[in-house]
Amino acid sequence: MRHRGLGLIIIALMLGMLLAALDQTIVSTALPTIVGDLGGLEQLSWVVTGYMLASTVSTPLWGKLGDQFGRKRLFVSAIVIFLAGSALCGLSRNMGELIAFRAVQGLGGGGLMVLAQAIVGDVVSARERGKYQGFFGAVFAVSSIVGPLLGGLFVDHLSWHWVFYINLPLGAVALFVIVAVLPGDGTRTRHRIDYAGVVLLGGATSCLVLVTTWGGTMYGWGDPVIVGLVGAAVALLVAWVVVERRAAEPVLPLGLFRGRAFTMASAVGFVVGFGMFGALTYLPLYLQVVHGVSPTASGIYLLPMMAGMLTMSIVSGQIISKTGKYRFLPIAGTAVASAGMLLLSTMTELSSLFTLGVYLLVLGVGLGMTMQVLVIVVQNAVDFKDLGVATSGATFFRSIGGSFGVAALGSVFTATLNDDLREVARGARLPPGFDASRVQEDPTVIQRLPRELAADFLHVYADAIAAVFRVAAPVMFGAFVLSWFIPQARLRETTKAADLGEGLGATSAERSSLAEVERGLMRLADADLRRGYYDRLGALAGLDGISPQGVWIIARLGGEGWVRAEELAERANVSREYGRPYADRLVVAGLVERSADGDALRLTPEGEQAALGLLRCAREGLSALVADWGPNPELERLVDRIAPELLGAHADRPR
Repeated sequence: MRHRGLGLIIIALMLGMLLAALDQTIVSTALPTIVGDLGGLEQLSWVVTGYMLASTVSTPLWGKLGDQFGRKRLFVSAIVIFLAGSALCGLSRNMGELIAFRAVQGLGGGGLMVLAQAIVGDVVSARERGKYQGFFGAVFAVSSIVGPLLGGLFVDHLSWHWVFYINLPLGAVALFVIVAVLPGDGTRTRHRIDYAGVVLLGGATSCLVLVTTWGGTMYGWGDPVIVGLVGAAVALLVAWVVVERRAAEPVLPLGLFRGRAFTMASAVGFVVGFGMFGALTYLPLYLQVVHGVSPTASGIYLLPMMAGMLTMSIVSGQIISKTGKYRFLPIAGTAVASAGMLLLSTMTELSSLFTLGVYLLVLGVGLGMTMQVLVIVVQNAVDFKDLGVATSGATFFRSIGGSFGVAALGSVFTATLNDDLREVARGARLPPGFDASRVQEDPTVIQRLPRELAADFLHVYADAIAAVFRVAAPVMFGAFVLSWFIPQARLRETTKAADLGEGLGATSAERSSLAEVERGLMRLADADLRRGYYDRLGALAGLDGISPQGVWIIARLGGEGWVRAEELAERANVSREYGRPYADRLVVAGLVERSADGDALRLTPEGEQAALGLLRCAREGLSALVADWGPNPELERLVDRIAPELLGAHADRPR
């Protein structure tokens, strides 16, 4: 597929993924306003957790169902579910409804992120796939940075409802384009889907998140509800282990945990997700309530953290690619992130916003040094057969860590706030008829109190949010300790091609092992083709004296028969006049011949032999990049398929 049709499809896919990725962070700056309108501050964490849990747990299902029933059909279903959830979120009348509808939205969002990336592989040629994968990685990066800012803008200039309503027109455009332009997918891959594993793991996780949310706040730790949830979680986990041992395609093979690299990287990823989403959820509350900034401004003040994450994710990927060393990065990153958490725990109502920005930058730098590297650690440690599921497993634990972080830190925030409010109520002179609990239900009430009394309540909120980081700091330090147990191994070539999207995104793409290797291989090949590739290829094939442009023409004509000169020029994205001198030299060299009318070219028998030599050299180069996975028929077939697609492909001609 080329030109306008392909461009529309890519835009629609990116739009769908952008909406799903944005909804992980866009609500953070709107949460204080939502709480002020709907109440339920103690349930605030579930507005974030509901979305993350639903999208994370449903990810394996979307990927396999797309393979089995067709990705176009499933992508359309995911958009419809996501848009229905978005509309219902905007119409919510209380916090319970909003949480339930956020889960619906998350269910669709998980499908959007998984299937969008899978569809790219269906509609884009192998040569161009690396470029488009980069675009989708950029979507994750952009959504991480602009999500909180957009949430604030909608709240300030429209209402919090538009944080969800904005998805409707954009999603409708994506839906229309996909239905109208994307061709149907005729290929099907049969799977024995582990429905029981998904349900049991999702149920156990939800029970544990509820325990961290309700324990010590809504219910005492010995309350039958909490005890029952713990018992249910244990029972579900035991059942999950039994099911996974028997499943033909387990959602998370238990054998992965026998590898130290996977176990340690997953544990560190869990804690990193814990810290990142915990910070994003509660810092806007501190900014808007304690410092009185607008929702938009609170999004701006979060930018140092997001900028630090993005910058260091890029830098760490480049370091790994050039040196092959990765173990020191999560060690240093978790140390820096622990320092950032510790600094944030010292914030009071008197702390300046500049100081907050510096502390957030420190935290962001630490997270950025760690997040992407953990995926690389896992990919580098497992065998080829486990590569796909291990990659999705690593990102799964980071996502679940985010869910636990928001829930657990929310419990800390609520408990501290309740205790501090009781202290203020006992010692402060409250206006007649004023109930201190109103400050908890609607933080904006503080702005209407006398200055001295308002100062007491501002201190209460500042202390409650500082308590969040007083708990998060030692948890992050635990990740620092665990990171020392991550082993260093020789880095595989295809693993060096870092994926920024997976480093910043919260949901796995749920790809097969072969697709994971292909992604890395295509990124490496794409970079190689931009660095004098046809010069080197011609030398390897013994085509001395043939220009890189001539080598490209031979590769393009190989096995094609007569090809119109106009078509060849269009393929190279040059004018016919530009390419004529290079074709003339090949005619003189006896490698190419022209048709009688001069409008078509084809290789001579000598030229066909030269083209076969180019293909052989290209295949040997690709084989060297996957050799460290060991002999594997699947990888051999992959190389056989990709090599001819790369040679002489669109827009590859040497400049």
